[in-house]
Amino acid sequence: MNMKKMIIPALGLSLFMVSCGGPAPLVSTPIGNIDSVPLKVAPLTEAQTKSWGAADLVMDTIPGMSVDKAYAELLNKKKGETVIVAVIDSGTDIEHEDLDDVIWVNKDEIPNNGKDDDNNGYVDDIHGWNFLGDIVAENMEYVRYMRKLGPKFEGKSEAAISAADREDYAIYQKAKAEYEKEVADVQGTLNQYNAILAQVKPAHEAIAKKLGKEDYNAKDLQGIANPDATTQQQIGMLTQMLTYGDTVPDVLDQLQEGIDYFGGRMDSHFNMTADFRGALGDNPDDWNDKSYGNNDVDGPTADKEDVSHGTHVAGIIAAERNNGIGMNGVANNVEIMVLRAVPDGDEYDKDIALAIRYAADNGAKVINTSFGKYYSPHPEWVWDAIKYAASKDVLIVNAAGNEALDLDGIQVYPNDQELDGAEISDNFITIGALHHDYGSEMVANFSNYGNTSVDVFAPGTKIWSTMPNSTYDYQQGTSMAAPAAAGVAAVIRSYYPNLTAAQVKDILMKSGLNSSQNVVLGGDPSNAQAFGEISASGKMVNMYNAILMADKMSR
Repeated sequence: MNMKKMIIPALGLSLFMVSCGGPAPLVSTPIGNIDSVPLKVAPLTEAQTKSWGAADLVMDTIPGMSVDKAYAELLNKKKGETVIVAVIDSGTDIEHEDLDDVIWVNKDEIPNNGKDDDNNGYVDDIHGWNFLGDIVAENMEYVRYMRKLGPKFEGKSEAAISAADREDYAIYQKAKAEYEKEVADVQGTLNQYNAILAQVKPAHEAIAKKLGKEDYNAKDLQGIANPDATTQQQIGMLTQMLTYGDTVPDVLDQLQEGIDYFGGRMDSHFNMTADFRGALGDNPDDWNDKSYGNNDVDGPTADKEDVSHGTHVAGIIAAERNNGIGMNGVANNVEIMVLRAVPDGDEYDKDIALAIRYAADNGAKVINTSFGKYYSPHPEWVWDAIKYAASKDVLIVNAAGNEALDLDGIQVYPNDQELDGAEISDNFITIGALHHDYGSEMVANFSNYGNTSVDVFAPGTKIWSTMPNSTYDYQQGTSMAAPAAAGVAAVIRSYYPNLTAAQVKDILMKSGLNSSQNVVLGGDPSNAQAFGEISASGKMVNMYNAILMADKMSR
């Protein structure tokens, strides 16, 4: 993003003097220099872990967004407007106990009458649209490139390629190299997990029988009298396993989950023959055909596991606040528009472009995009959709990605930069992920970063939020950081509706907290940079300061 990084000094009370006419502005001191904040030594309690994204760095020494402080001190006597936030994701469990009252309802559509009552091109779109139909799994985009270009280029040298085909040939070679590397890595990890499980499972069964219980601990293991050589080996192995979980059955479950995940990747992400898109009956390379999908926004599976990611994202933004159950989302006064367009695999450009346009046409003021890929056959469709959203004054809040890469030298999609680096709009903000330990390790070890390509950071590790079937769990990723920032954006748009999408982006970046800390990137201590140099703003989102700046800017 071609935005000059600006270091804004702590704002003083003079910026918030009463202006003539209208309600009195908020008078409070913004959170200023945080470099004197002591590092938190004690581990987070369970309650702190479940809500650390809302914490205040100065009071709690946890790098949250000061959400609770903002509600308690700034918004307690203010009333906002309802804001629609579109979540373009895997789908959302719209019946979740903490989300069911904040799901958007298209009041211009008569439910289940088989007609497009509002003439928006979508039949019975009561809560949004499902652009995937019954699709759950999909290829990675580089696999789709291989399948498409392989018949033309497989086995050919560069010297045999015509000038007209050189660009496609280069993409094919890059995709093939990525495919071979990823398949080898995933297969190797899968083999490792299977080998560990094959050793741990029988050892556990033998020791559980010996001890008469399955939930033994390390002390129980050390208390086994006169172990023979085999038992000693089992004790050593199981003691090591207990460093990865509370009980060995927990570790066995984790191993099986890993095997299922990596095995699933082999079966779907890298599958060279399955026609996943065929179930939808759509040609993803034909922009003119837009009649596909359905209104089943919580997905095709009975257990709803395929919409866990989108459900988690929606909860971070808008889980009902202070209702006595579950957790509190960042934003009140919000309705979640559900747009199912992200499968287990890489999304299609066509689905994403249409989902952005749907959100913009149907009243969304904020769009959350917690997904991404490094190959895109039709980026222009998405860029045009982003520009269309800008024309409708819609802010898009985007996840930076989880590969610990410096994005300044890498093109990732979606983004607001064309191939020549030119920024296409001012309504697109990209979010990196923070860890809950303030100091050198406060940037999540998986988070992408970039002085011009990532705009600001927000909480993204071990985030507690809604999961399908009225459950809750932790997830992490820039996928969680983006909705945290989107929630703050929604609050600003609710209480200060006269501010534009571009102004809200500006507020999120300029009002954040900056730090002079050097931070470890990618979990590698040898790769450390100043926090202020790894994003365009050099800051972390802070809702308290954002509200103060919005209040001033809105006058």
